[in-house]
Amino acid sequence: MADVSLRQLELFAALPDFSTSSAAAAHLHISESALSQAITGLEKTVGEQLCVRRKARGLTLTPAGQHFAMQARLILADTRELVLGDRRGEKLRGTVKFGCYASFATSVVPELLEGFPRRHPAVDLEVTVGTNEDLLAALQSGRLDVAITYERFLPAGYRRREIYTTELEAHLHPDHPLAAGSTVDLADLAGEPLILYDVSPSTINIVEAFAARGLEPRVAARVTQIILVEALVGRGVGYGLLMSRPNIPPMSVEGRPVAIRSFDPPVTRSHVVGIWPEDMTLTRRAAALLDYAVEKLGCHGRADIAQNTSTYDGAAPPHAGSGTSLE
Repeated sequence: MADVSLRQLELFAALPDFSTSSAAAAHLHISESALSQAITGLEKTVGEQLCVRRKARGLTLTPAGQHFAMQARLILADTRELVLGDRRGEKLRGTVKFGCYASFATSVVPELLEGFPRRHPAVDLEVTVGTNEDLLAALQSGRLDVAITYERFLPAGYRRREIYTTELEAHLHPDHPLAAGSTVDLADLAGEPLILYDVSPSTINIVEAFAARGLEPRVAARVTQIILVEALVGRGVGYGLLMSRPNIPPMSVEGRPVAIRSFDPPVTRSHVVGIWPEDMTLTRRAAALLDYAVEKLGCHGRADIAQNTSTYDGAAPPHAGSGTSLE
């Protein structure tokens, strides 16, 4: 059987990210004819058509091509581990490509991008922010090493590590009568105007929370941005229901104060986790990133949730230890 070079694998592994061969060739810094020859060579070697190239329709991978590209990315990742000497006791270096769920990215990503490079200066971080569907697709295709997302509604086939505990909280205008207490009962909010954060899985969480108590929320507005929920709450238009997040000051983007209260009894407790496909080995660099995330964010949900009646000063949470293990 003819040999397949790493360069051929590198070229083909990049193809799923582009809709035309010309765009792929430009990104790879080769001519379009050279890329075409590399693809043709691979197809002859594997004995299958890997992509369809049409001038009018661009570049389309066949099912075999999609599988080949995914496997090529895994081979390239393993090869990088060997070349970088990623062994126990050696300095970590290389790249970690991680994803973060969009709704809490502003609470998590700055902490990681600021502090982790200080601890591991030879490791480069590349971040992708997106929906669950975006992140899972990127993990499966090998474009991400690890993703940080909610534990709820995850499909089978992923290993996970808990980073911090999260629960649904009430966001109220400071002058709201219920803000006077240290906690809130969900039943007391059922008749109040709700600014619904209408994004999955938040919408499902909220509907299920009310339904479990035999209640229905009175929705005053549906918005798809957390900062807009906070802005409307800060102006007294209604209350919000959001999952707890680290590093969040109790105020809107306009600088108006917001009162954040826990529920008693608790509502929708879950976890934010780091995940990766169960058939992939987590690199030491990616594992170190999760260690750092647990260290800096892991106490959230144990200390911060209990002190939501006080003003959060925005400082990084103290070290809480990992408290979790790789599955």
